[in-house]
Amino acid sequence: MISRNSIIETLSMRAGRDRVRPQTPRRSGEEGFTLVEMLVVIAIIGLIMGLIGPRVLNYLSESKVKTARIQLQSFSSALDLFYLDAGRFPSTAEGLAALVRRTPGVAAWNGPYLKGGNVPNDPWNHAYIYRSPGEHGPYDIVSYGSDGQEGGSGTSADISLEKTTAANNDQ
Repeated sequence: MISRNSIIETLSMRAGRDRVRPQTPRRSGEEGFTLVEMLVVIAIIGLIMGLIGPRVLNYLSESKVKTARIQLQSFSSALDLFYLDAGRFPSTAEGLAALVRRTPGVAAWNGPYLKGGNVPNDPWNHAYIYRSPGEHGPYDIVSYGSDGQEGGSGTSADISLEKTTAANNDQ
């Protein structure tokens, strides 16, 4: 039989283990940041973001324009290969899709002429405009820029193959 003293002794040992140690008292001033300090840090972060943010956004916009120019050059190379095989450029109705899918009436099609098996959209997720014959040559390929509308300025300006070729010759 278990004695009363052994039960009390066991319970008191358990109670000693389960006790939470008292925290050492902190000295005044070590509790954390004051509201004023937090506001100063937030103001500094806001100031830095105000100075750096527009530059980062401008860099991203410029990179999309460069990407569109590179895609236009890729289309031009693919169209040249199509021309060598078919003896003509795709019609406006066939469009750039003729570079990835055989179209009726093109017996010597050796495509796809673009990697990935599809015609990519421009960096703003708008379809490229293809016309053949073009106003400036056998074909025109145009991206309407960030706004997707004809015309514009800055990143909203149209990007066409002839402008791309001129921009690359300037570099």
